[in-house]
Amino acid sequence: MSEATAEVSYLEHGHSLKSWLLTTDHKRIAILYFLSITLFFFVGGAAAALIRIDLLTPEADLMSNEGYNRAFTLHGVIMVWFFLIPSIPNTFGNFLVPLMIGARDLAFPRLNLLSWYIYMVGGLFTIAVLVLGGVDTGWTFYTPLSSMFANGNVILAATAIFVVGFSSILTGLNFIVTVHRLRCPGMTWGRLPLFVWSIYATSLILVLATPVLSITLVLIAAERLFGIGVFNPALGGDPLLYQHLFWFYSHPAVYIMILPALGVISELVATAARKPVFGYRFVAGSSIAIAILGFLVWGHHMFVAGQSMYASAVFSFLSLAVAVPSGIKVYNWTATLYKGHIALDPPFLFAMSFIGLFVVGGMTGLILAMLAVDVHVHDTYFVVAHFHYIMVGGTVSAYFGALHYWWPKMMGRMLPLVWGRLSAIFIFLGFNLTFFPQFILGYLGMPRRYHVYPAEFQTLHVLSSAGASVLGLAYLLPFTYLLYSLRHGGKAPPNPWGATGLEWTVPSPPPQHNFHELPTVDGPPYQYPVEVDGEREAAHG
Repeated sequence: MSEATAEVSYLEHGHSLKSWLLTTDHKRIAILYFLSITLFFFVGGAAAALIRIDLLTPEADLMSNEGYNRAFTLHGVIMVWFFLIPSIPNTFGNFLVPLMIGARDLAFPRLNLLSWYIYMVGGLFTIAVLVLGGVDTGWTFYTPLSSMFANGNVILAATAIFVVGFSSILTGLNFIVTVHRLRCPGMTWGRLPLFVWSIYATSLILVLATPVLSITLVLIAAERLFGIGVFNPALGGDPLLYQHLFWFYSHPAVYIMILPALGVISELVATAARKPVFGYRFVAGSSIAIAILGFLVWGHHMFVAGQSMYASAVFSFLSLAVAVPSGIKVYNWTATLYKGHIALDPPFLFAMSFIGLFVVGGMTGLILAMLAVDVHVHDTYFVVAHFHYIMVGGTVSAYFGALHYWWPKMMGRMLPLVWGRLSAIFIFLGFNLTFFPQFILGYLGMPRRYHVYPAEFQTLHVLSSAGASVLGLAYLLPFTYLLYSLRHGGKAPPNPWGATGLEWTVPSPPPQHNFHELPTVDGPPYQYPVEVDGEREAAHG
């Protein structure tokens, strides 16, 4: 046994609760984020279940109007800021970036732990405000509702989101410095794994865009508390200004959610096909291009809000342009899979699910970028379906793909392949049954955020709610067999998938400080074939 494999793993080093709560090990902090994010995922999912149950009938049978507004606000706030944005960067980014670049930890380990504490304080405070008091503005906190008419809990909720923003900024700063300063010898920019490129691009958005949202929330609080005329036209303010500020952050935030997922899929596709990623430099460059263009398209949320027609035309063009780097990724993944030796393992099935849902979401995004069409379907369920195909269908599929792919590395235990395949299939089917009917609802004119609707829409709503039931059970399934694998799964070898990358050269789970000696990289990434350690099927069970 080598010195490296004889080291104590990060899971074995100190079992006490105190050792976990005071850890500065990036891998343990990633596990803390995973547990926290899972909690918020199920809280947001419970709110979604209430919404779908209420929409089974055309009348308000389950919740009052205000109760329904509070339910979809709770669902949106929790899922956007406490699951979708931090899910992949704060779990898999934390765990993998140092391993992938040959570093012992992130650049600022104590800052990393602080970001988790800030995230938890802001998240628990947000849940308390939204559950005990309630906010009925929707997750966007649009003015004048949030600045003049909604209850006082708006300030408390805005304060919680403001606090969580510091967690995002600290995390992004940590990743940027780590990638710049801690790459091992030979790990040039042209040899970075594509997942690291995606995390790096995401971090740039986190650091540059999050302060804009924080300032906007401060302005809402100032207007409510002190009567400052920022958004209230009666006080000389501009209500449209809020939408500009909010979407200047929130459309780049869409790419905070999806860019890490795109990086995950690049890793999964290369391993599944056992080939280098086709057009590596274009795929890496497209991540940076998406990050840049993401700052230039916020106005497509405001086509019917009163902005200049000339501005709308420019934003329409730029929104169409952002599809180019996204398309580069999809076409290059397809070329990578061409004539590849594909293994239908759970991570690959989740990757295929992602690509299918992402393409549908992207194509409908192009439809919404067209001014004439957007006027018809704006603020309808067509937008809801488009958003969920990208954010939930895409990001969540990638999240589960990453979870199945790196679970043996994180926990040292293999997972059952058959159950993993079934989970991927049921999530894909349940998702499409839930959200595809909503495209039809939106095209027919069903406005979003309404729970009283014409009876002719009921059949489609029942289909959507039935799909949500399948989807909810499908989401529970992986957590059942992943927990089972912790005790009964086979012991994971260092490289169970036969993948490339430095994270697969260390034991599973990794040693406390990752590497006994820092590695040296002497070739480009994704050089296959790589032999699989042991009998993969037998190890997975």
